[in-house]
Amino acid sequence: MVNANRHENYELLNLIGYGLSKFNFDFVHVFGFKTKSQFYNYIVNLGIAESVGTVKNRQDLFDGMTVESQRKGWWQKGPVYKHRKDYIDSLFGKLSVKEYAEIVKMSILDILKKENKKAEGLEIKTSPILYSQFKQMQKTGQEAEYYFLNNYAKIDKFSDAKIDDARLLGDGYDFQLTVSSKYYLAEVKGVRKDKGYIRMTKNEFKKAEEYKDDYALVIICNLEEIPRMVSIFNPSELIDFEKRLITSEQIYYQSIGSEWKTH
Repeated sequence: MVNANRHENYELLNLIGYGLSKFNFDFVHVFGFKTKSQFYNYIVNLGIAESVGTVKNRQDLFDGMTVESQRKGWWQKGPVYKHRKDYIDSLFGKLSVKEYAEIVKMSILDILKKENKKAEGLEIKTSPILYSQFKQMQKTGQEAEYYFLNNYAKIDKFSDAKIDDARLLGDGYDFQLTVSSKYYLAEVKGVRKDKGYIRMTKNEFKKAEEYKDDYALVIICNLEEIPRMVSIFNPSELIDFEKRLITSEQIYYQSIGSEWKTH
């Protein structure tokens, strides 16, 4: 069950806790503060957290899992938060403290914008690629796929499988899993809570019909708390889908036919 007391700024507080745990005082200094207490109060004054304790506690959750941290933190919470730490690592683990702070600043501004608030002195001068990485963080599908990549062997049929990433191929499945000489296809979907609908594209559905029991729809549920995997083989037969039609305008720009010369 999803925790009813989950903080409304849960995702941002996780980013802040990770930053404090990994970069310690360097993270605080990038925001222009000399002490952690000043930074804690800043986050509270913005309305991101209700109290200084809320911010401190978020760091404690990541301490013990972050290699750079010398603090033990709430190590007992490790199994609950490890997937959050691993996912942040996958997106931002190679960033410098300044680059990571830009991600956090963009997240703060995003929340304040939705609340029609302004953050005095919070200036962002970021690169296009950092902004693109920030947008990637907000995609449920990517988080679910990352979780599957790290946990697919927990599905009985895939326990000894070799996995190949097919996401960029766009052919109706995300991964191919090879067990001996048998091939399975897996399409991964993410659901933030324990309940929620999923959609399959026409291409995915056709692939499921073609491969039947060798096609698995893997739903990663409860991404907000402790994720769990539900694998459904032959989903086109076992799940009641309702056909929906979505029309959209596709705009492209075509050059005038000409001879291409070096300028």
